[in-house]
Amino acid sequence: MISNPIKTVGEKVYQNAGNSAVLSEIPQCSSRILDLGCGAGDNARILFLAGKSVDGVTLSEAEALLAKPYCANVVVGDLEKGLPDGLATNYDTVVASHVLEHVCYPQKVLADLRSVLLPSGLLIVALPNILFWRYRLRLIFGDFEYEPSGIMDNTHFRWYSYGSAQRFLMKNGFEVLKARAEGSFPLPLVRKFLPRSFTQAIDTLAVNLLPGLFGYQLIFTARIR
Repeated sequence: MISNPIKTVGEKVYQNAGNSAVLSEIPQCSSRILDLGCGAGDNARILFLAGKSVDGVTLSEAEALLAKPYCANVVVGDLEKGLPDGLATNYDTVVASHVLEHVCYPQKVLADLRSVLLPSGLLIVALPNILFWRYRLRLIFGDFEYEPSGIMDNTHFRWYSYGSAQRFLMKNGFEVLKARAEGSFPLPLVRKFLPRSFTQAIDTLAVNLLPGLFGYQLIFTARIR
């Protein structure tokens, strides 16, 4: 799920119901989790209620205040400079849900993660797919306009595809253990007349066969090489 920004004075506060697809990739045995770009603490809230200890990193003071009740520690920092000071060094899982696209040079962040992630730990990354079918069509017809939220969010600095995201992670010292996507198959007009179970089956089949085309959200589970 891509966060919906809530406008505040001078900044955006990203708040949603949590990213269930990302959370489902976190092993049950994980106990120390770092949530990069934690937003208002929506993922942290769910993890906190499940008994997990979560530290968060955000650029926004307003988000930090909202996330604080669900995090053991919230650090305000600019990920362009890498990981901020004040974090632990023994995380078994790091979550980067729709954050790397907001960073111009995320290579520094990925390099720094090697010092705080346990050797056996996991990095779970979620990214919007610039080559989702709807946006492919828009690009073909010359439409490259920013929007308040979504794939073309006006705070995105980088864009990723299913293939380029995996290559980027591997180039920066991570082995991709699992790659998948969430999305849909275009069924204009007829979708609302078909049984939901039928359309869900079509969506699942399409995304599994061609994740780079029909995947709206890309999800990768990786570990340090």
